[in-house]
Parts: sequence; structure tokens; C-alpha cells
Amino acid sequence: MVQIHIPPSLSPPTPPAAGILFALGGGVILSVNDLAIKALSGDYALHQVILIRAFVGMAIVLSLMAYSRRGFAQIRTGRWREHLLRVGIVMVSNVTYFLGLSALPLADAVATAFISPLLITMMSALVLREYVGPRRWAAVAVGMLGVLVMVRPGSGVIQPAAILVLISAFCYASSNLMTRQMRDTESAATLSFYVQVGFIVVSSAMGLWVGDGHLAQSDGVLVFLFRPWVLPPLQDWWAFAATGGAVGVGGLMMSQAYRTTEAALVAPFEYIGMPMAIFWGVVVFGTWPDHHAWVGIALICGAGLYTLWRETVHKKQVDVAAPSGDI
Repeated sequence: MVQIHIPPSLSPPTPPAAGILFALGGGVILSVNDLAIKALSGDYALHQVILIRAFVGMAIVLSLMAYSRRGFAQIRTGRWREHLLRVGIVMVSNVTYFLGLSALPLADAVATAFISPLLITMMSALVLREYVGPRRWAAVAVGMLGVLVMVRPGSGVIQPAAILVLISAFCYASSNLMTRQMRDTESAATLSFYVQVGFIVVSSAMGLWVGDGHLAQSDGVLVFLFRPWVLPPLQDWWAFAATGGAVGVGGLMMSQAYRTTEAALVAPFEYIGMPMAIFWGVVVFGTWPDHHAWVGIALICGAGLYTLWRETVHKKQVDVAAPSGDI
């Protein structure tokens, strides 16, 4: 059978519903990652968790590549500088988020991190030159207000962990904008492959340096970073498998969403993770958000949902599909 190659410029556009579904599915699956990391944060070093997670995620990415149209040829890239920068940004986002997550209630941490879709909306206008109208800007402002309500600066109760989560949100937004910029040549599998490679290399180096626990006397959130490596008992392997599988599958879905659909349209759908975080926090950890957190959650999610409503009513057209057409 003769195969016909479709040049990138002739690839058919992807309907916006596909990107929206990828974002919704990715958000639900990635909430399992937050649950698993939170469950492991009391007993294991963060770099040990990330290393095991990266091996599981890498197995998923390589399996997908093996059955995809381009196969392992997707590993070849001429944009290694961009990959190196993006991997570094993703690493900072992960480390700061999980350090903050270890010290905050699950729903509070996720709600604070959900400033990132608003940052993506703002940065898509400034960096990608995508149109952001006055109503979207108003939604960004309301979401920022929600974050201020949650972290309460100047009240004497602001937590360093919340600042770490805000740093993570900025890095996460930046990494998704890079995904958008690299979509013309890099598939979602390629992007995920190099992220997993970076996690494996850096986590292995951290294990060799501090895996014996000689810096474990650190206090606060840093204890999660420097405690010694231990052999996980059988009853904890579900969490390691869950975090690896969630990042492997959910990360691919989210990358595909941002590759194929306008960033400012995709971002609000990530708010599906908020009710999931409240659900996991109540069911697994028995924690409810306090009244300040509920106000902040309402403002942040309300801003995102308003943006979603506006996009639905006006039926915005999707941007040009990712040229390669690959996952």
C-alpha cells in the first residue's frame, strides 16, 4: 500500500472539541498524581518519588511512540535548546509545587496553583499575540484576587508553601506556552520524552548527592526534599504506579491540548482539577477547605468558568492544528 505524506501546512485542522476533551481528561487524570504525591510526601524523598514516577512515565511514552505513525523517529529533534529550557522550567514547576503540596491541604494547594490558567491567558496575549478581550482580562483580575484571598498577604498567616505553589503556577504557564511555540515540529510524545529524561537524570543525581539523608535535618517543606531514600513497602507501590501513570497519560493529553488548540481556550478547562482536589482531600485525607479558601476557590474557579462560558457562547474557532498530527 502506498502511503501518502501530508505536509505540515496541509494537515487538517483539529476541532476545538478535541483539545477541550484532552484538557478535561488530562485534568482529571493529573488530579490522581496530586493525590499520590500527597500520600507519599510524609515518608519518601521527593527526588525518589519523581525518579520512580519518571520511569513509569517513560515506559508509557515509549509504548505510545512504538505504535504511533512516526515511531521512535520522534525522538530526533533539532530544537534541543528549547527542550532543555522547557525541561528546566517543568522541573522547577514540579519541585516547587510538590514541596508546597506537602505542607498545604490538597484543595488549597490546587486552588492556588490554578492561577496558572489565568497566567496562560495573560501570557498568551503578551507572548503568543493571541487575542484576549476585555472580559478575559477581567477574569484574570478576578482570579488574581482569589489567590490574594487564599494566601492573605500582610495578615501574618501567609505560608511559604503558598509562595512555592505560585512560583510553580508561573513555571507551569510558561511551559505550556513553550509547548504552543514548539508544536510545529514536536509531538506531545517528543515533549514528554525529554521531560522524563530530564527527571531521570536530575533525580538520579540528587539521589547520589543527598539520598543517604545527610541533609535530612532540614525543617519545614525542605524535609520532603532531603530525607533519605528507603525501599517502599508493597502497600505504597499503588501510589508510585498512580503518580507515574497519571503523569504519563495526563501529561500527554495536556500537551496535545495545548499543541492543537488556542492556549487561552484550553486553559480554563483545567479547572476540572479543582472539584477533583476537593473530592480527594475529603475522601482520602479528611480535609475540608476553610472559609477563606472557599472564597478564593470560588473567585479563581468562577473566573475560569466565566471564560469557558464566553468561549462556548461565542463558539471561538480553534487555532491551526499541530502540523505533525501526531500525539
